[in-house]
Order: sequence, then C-alpha cells, then structure tokens
Amino acid sequence: MVADSLASKTLSLEKLGIKNAKINYQLSPEKLHEISVENDMGTTASSGALAVNTGTFTGRSPLDRFIVRDAKTEDKVWWGNINLPFGEEAFAKLKAKVANYLSEKEIYVRDSYACADENYRLNIRVINEYPWSNMFAYNMFLRPTVEELKTFDPEWTILNAPGFLADPEVDGTRQSNFAILSFTEKTIIIGGTGYTGEIKKGIFSALNFILPVEKETLPMHCSANVGDNGETAIFFGLSGTGKTTLSADPERKLIGDDEHGWTKENTIFNFEGGCYAKVINLSKENEPDIFNAIKPGAILENVILDEQGNVAFEDTSITQNTRVSYPINHIDNIQEPSVGKNPKNIFFLTADAFGVLPPISKLTPGQAAYHFISGYTAKVAGTEAGVTEPQPSFSACFGAPFMPLHPTKYAEMLSEKMKASGVNVWLINTGWTGGPYGVGSRMKLKYTRAMIKAAMNGELTQETSHDHYHIHSVFGLAQPRTCPGVPTEVLSPRATWNNDEGYYATANKLARSFKDNFKKFEEYASEEIMNGQPPLG
Repeated sequence: MVADSLASKTLSLEKLGIKNAKINYQLSPEKLHEISVENDMGTTASSGALAVNTGTFTGRSPLDRFIVRDAKTEDKVWWGNINLPFGEEAFAKLKAKVANYLSEKEIYVRDSYACADENYRLNIRVINEYPWSNMFAYNMFLRPTVEELKTFDPEWTILNAPGFLADPEVDGTRQSNFAILSFTEKTIIIGGTGYTGEIKKGIFSALNFILPVEKETLPMHCSANVGDNGETAIFFGLSGTGKTTLSADPERKLIGDDEHGWTKENTIFNFEGGCYAKVINLSKENEPDIFNAIKPGAILENVILDEQGNVAFEDTSITQNTRVSYPINHIDNIQEPSVGKNPKNIFFLTADAFGVLPPISKLTPGQAAYHFISGYTAKVAGTEAGVTEPQPSFSACFGAPFMPLHPTKYAEMLSEKMKASGVNVWLINTGWTGGPYGVGSRMKLKYTRAMIKAAMNGELTQETSHDHYHIHSVFGLAQPRTCPGVPTEVLSPRATWNNDEGYYATANKLARSFKDNFKKFEEYASEEIMNGQPPLG
C-alpha cells in the first residue's frame, strides 16, 4: 500500500501554524475505516462500507460559503448572494484560529490531486480533523503514485476542522460553520460542519475560477461517459436529476459522475477520482453500478442501518440527501485515465415536478445557451420546510453555488465549444409525466435510458422537420414524435395529462417562471440567447 511505503515520511505543518500535532500521513482507506469504527465515529454496514453521520449538517450550507475579496478576485468574481465576499484580514485571523485548533491534535493528512488530464493537474493537500473525512478525500480526489508522492508539492491546501466553531461577531462569519476560499493564498478553510461535500465542492469552486481565467478551459458540473466509437456524452444536471445514474451505463465507459473540464484541445477530463452519489431509494434493479459500488472502501453518509447492518435506502429520517462516496474504480466499466475526446452529445437533465416539459427535446444553439444559463429543475413537496407544492428551482450553469464568475462567461464558452465541435444538445425531463408531482408519476428510468441511447445512436433524426418533430407551443422545444423503445404517447407531455386545460395552465405558469428568472441575465445575453427563451408572450 502507498500508506505503508510513506509511513516514515517526515511532514511538518508549522508553516501553516499547526504545531505539535500527531500527523497520520496518507493512511490507507482500510486503516481510516478501522480508526473511525474504533473511535465510535462510524459503523461497518453489511456491505463492508463505512457508515457515518455527518452531524448537524447533512448538506452544503450555501449562505456560509465565502470567497476572499482581494486584488485577484475583486474584478473577476460575480459578487452577490452566491459569491459572498470575505475580508483578507478576517481570513488570515480565522485561518490562524483553525490552525491553532488543529495543533496538539491527532490529525489526518492526504496529498492528492484534481484533474485527470496531466496538463491541468492541481496538487492538493487535505488536512482533516476526522479520519473518515480523510477517507473521503482518498475516494474523491485523484491518487498519486508512491513515486509522485516523494516529490509532491501541494499547490492548494484544505484545512478541514468540523469541530471548530467560529464566533460570528468576532470572526466575520454568518454563523458558527463556514467554508472560505482564498485564491491568493490557494487555501480553503472549512469549520463547524462535518458534511464532506464541502471538501469536494471547495476544490470544484476553485477550479471554476482557475480553469476559465487561466487555462482557457470550461469547467462543468456534469457527468460524462464514452462509447466504443470514441464519442463522448456529457450530462448536466442538479442533484436528483439523474446525472450519476444516467452516466453509469453498462454499455459505455464512465469518465466521471460530477465535475469535468472541456479543454481548448477539445478533450473532456474528470476533476475527481471518485463518485459521490445520492442513495435515496437506491435499488440494485434500477442502479446496479452504484448499488454494487457500496462495498469496503465506500462511505455511506446519514443512512439508517438495521440490526444486521443493512441500509434502509428509503429511510429519510436523517435527511433526503443520503449519500455514498467511493473510488471510481468501484465501477467496473470506467475510462482510464478519466479523459474523453470527441464530445458529440450534451444532455441537460431536469426533474420537472410540474410534469409539463417533454421527456426529450432537441435544442437550438440559442436554446442550449438559454437553458444552460437557466439551469432549471424543481423542488418537490416535502423536500424542504414550507414546500407544499412543486416549486421551480434555477441554478445557473447547473451549478450556480460553485461558479465564481458571471454565468454568461461559462455560457459563452459552452456556446463556442458547441459550435466548434458540432455537438447535439438535448433537454431531458427525468421528472414527472401524466400530471405534476402528487398526481402524475416519475418518468420511468428505462424510457429515459432508451431516449438517451437513441439520441447517441443517431436514431432521432437530426432534421427537426414537422414529420419528425413537434414544436412545443409554450416552450418552443422540438420534441421527437417517435423514439425506439418508448411508447409514442409518453413523448407528448400534454397527451399524458388527459387534461388540456390543466396542462396548458401549468405549462404557461412554468414558462413565466423561466422568463422571470432570466431577467437578471438579459442585459448580458445576446440576441441568439434571448431567442432561445419560451415564446410565451
């Protein structure tokens, strides 16, 4: 094991202000699992995976994520209610407090990197208070070889201290938890939260600034896979839309499930070395790849186990956001290295809880940019306090909480790459059909897979003529009239409702939500992008 070869490596963290700590460097996942169980920080599930509880926070806390406002970020970051500014001096003081908190403790240090394309590699040192957080870093980042570790020089550092609570009045945070990025110091400090997603999303946020500003590369909140013909498919989508599920296709090799870059050389590369999948209602029948990846080395978060250690995947008593983290090699059919070429199809995934969007539609370049900037999905009743009926949810570029630049910057890059590569763009509704949430039913996974397969195989003719496509009267989307493996009536959302008046009232309501949301982008959007909006007056 790598850890065994490096057990004697001397490591000093005094430059960071961490003194007299007992440093566990590059421990194996097996050892970190063992330590977690021995210290009552986790239990072993029947599958052999480690099950942990992340504490008070079972998801990210967007209002407590900050970026240091300094000479490097002042004129580039899109400041507002997503990218919240934090002072340089306040950051220095809080970082020193976190370092002092980690001093004298037993801590866990891991050297790893992001970006599978070696031309874009970013070396990272993660310093964790908890052993299972360090195991998460092993799973989610790329793993250097023993030889590479001998000369490893970290460019970015993450200080992760879930047990450290900030004092908002003194430290300048909103509350006791925080995640703060400094692009000048190349450091991320995380405190007051055990939710591991803050670690991976911190680096994702960093790359979403570094790659477009310094590397002419588009960062994307997407999954990706590649077929035997060498053609790459990209899947954009917010949590719960099927991004991980649909990219884990036994007939195609997985590049990655969440975060990728699209280079000026027209290649796609994974940022990560693992997958972080939702497991709510997970079943072996519907998602065999993810189900089978839950084995020794995987980490289950906030799930309920029975007395035999079996997971109750349907149990949401802790959170709807139950998760599993595992190294990408837990998936059998993966692309090695995690790099693809020749992107030919892009799928925008949305879980439309109103049940009015077509299950698949082909987008024009203007529509593609419009829907990319919009980043639509819907919240369903019961997922958040106060949500009693479906609510539209828009997240620019399908990842607004992690995008430091203005969304139109990413949309312009995507448009340029789409046109240069001749890629097809599709909008896929993985949400409801036959009516809204509570009335209709969720689109069957087998139908969605059939539609995506047909699109990738060229079985949905490229000509958006009347014979082959119907133009949706409210959204202006070209929806295919037929698709192999899918009942014709499923392709028409109106037909599945059996209630034209109710359907069009709901469709018009959602279209107006699109327009209202887009008002904040209109002054930055081109005529082509504006022409991609729903034609509703």
